[in-house]
Parts: sequence; C-alpha cells; structure tokens
Amino acid sequence: MDPRALLDAWLTAGTLRPSSQAAYRQEVTSWLDWCDHTWPHNGPHVDPYHFGIEHVAAWAYDRYLRHVLDGRPFDGPAALAWIAQHHPATAKSHDRRITALTGYYNAAVENRVIRIAPDLTELRSGLDRDDTPPKRLNPSERATLFAAIGGWGPQHARHWLRDRLIAYLLLEGLRPSEIVRFDIRHLYPMPDGTYEVRTPDDFEAVGRKFVLEPLTSAALNAYLPKRIKPADGVHNLIIRQGGQPIVREYVNQIVQSIAATYPILANRIPPVTADVIAHTGYWDTPTPA
Repeated sequence: MDPRALLDAWLTAGTLRPSSQAAYRQEVTSWLDWCDHTWPHNGPHVDPYHFGIEHVAAWAYDRYLRHVLDGRPFDGPAALAWIAQHHPATAKSHDRRITALTGYYNAAVENRVIRIAPDLTELRSGLDRDDTPPKRLNPSERATLFAAIGGWGPQHARHWLRDRLIAYLLLEGLRPSEIVRFDIRHLYPMPDGTYEVRTPDDFEAVGRKFVLEPLTSAALNAYLPKRIKPADGVHNLIIRQGGQPIVREYVNQIVQSIAATYPILANRIPPVTADVIAHTGYWDTPTPA
C-alpha cells in the first residue's frame, strides 16, 4: 500500500476527532515528505516502510528541533531532557509528532504493510503534557488502558515485557520516582504466585509493604527471566541497556507510547500521564493506606 494511501485509510477508518485527524495528517505528511526529498546522504530516498529510529530523529531535528537546540547535538535522551526543561512547548509538540507516527505505523501493522511497528519510545521527551493535577481515568478509559497494556507486545517495542510491568506498577499506585528506585531485593514471592513488596519512600528508605495484584505479579513473572543483566551494584528492578536504572522521564515515555495505540487514550484531555495512571489505580475505590 502506498504510504499516503495508508495515511488516508488510517485517518478515515479511525475514531480520532477532526482536530486530531488534521494534526496527525500534518505530522505524518511532514515525515513522508522528508523521506521523499530531504535525507542529506547520497543514495536512495528513505523508504518510510524500512527505516531506523535515527531517520525519525534526523527528521525531527531537521524540521523542528534544530533552532531550539542552538548548536547542541540531538544525541538522544539528554538532548530531549534539555528541550523538555528549557522549551516545554516544543517538547510537547515533539511528543505529539511521535504519537502521530506511532499511530500511523500501528495502522501499517494492522493493514499488514509491515510486520512490526518501530519502537519510537526513546524519541519521546517524557514531559508531562499538562500542568494540572492528575485527573483519574474514568471507567471506560481505564478499561481501554487495560486493553492497551495487554495488547502491548513485541510488535511495539523490544522490551515490551518491561513496559507492561511499568504500566501495571503504576496501576498499583506507585509513582514514577518509586518505580525507578524499586529494589529487586524487596520482592517476596507468595505461595499463590503473587508478590509481597516493599517500596522505597521519598527518603530512599524502605517504605510501605503490600501485595501486588495478580496481573502485576504475572507481568513480573514474565519480565524477570528477560530482565537485562544489571551492572555491578545495581539492584533496581527496572533497568535499561547497559544494566543501569531507567530515568523518571522514561516512565512517561512508556505511558505515552502505550496510550498512543488507542485514540480514546491518545487524545484524552487532560492527557494520560504516568501520574494519571498512578492516581487512577486498579479499582474505582482506592484501598485506604
């Protein structure tokens, strides 16, 4: 299928609001135009169905980020964190573009144009896209979130088991900073297959004790055999390439990527963030602390 015909089919058949359709069409069209004309190396143009994350990064830099970086290299998470800190409006617009491409390539998978959608998580700034206090998901949105987490698989990201566990830990009420610091030595298997855990408090001490929900425990059991080998002295449960802990912003990157697979979540106002999910929890009525 022609890439622009896929764009039309995706937007026509989807449930995006007209304003979102217009914005997403603009972003994906910018990417397709860039693939056709502006890749600055000799040889064929970039094939929008066969490319690397470096091509998306180059597009974002060429078209949108060069002026705000002001001579700084666009070299990964450090540059994105700098943009989020100094140019938050630009970071929000950038994350919207990555959401648009994520939806487009999920449609490509559904239409059997490509086999696996590209993992663009590392190209998100991880910025909370709204400054208001977290607003809990309503029952319909929460049900959709469970579907989105359950459907997140190897076609979406290399470390999809880790991503799913992060989302379920948020539903347990853990904040991103707690997930980042979660110590694997404070997991205690229970006879029924669940886990009792102790989470870190704000002062790096061992905090409250509770039992993980069955879905979280199942996600944990699936993740542990695939967990990246940690670096020496690293005991964090959630780690990245190189065996080091993830950073707090990465939790929001994961949430935004998972939410982007369903329009009801991708277009929610206020947006779905890690804090929104932690504030929502598994059940309608949070368990008293």
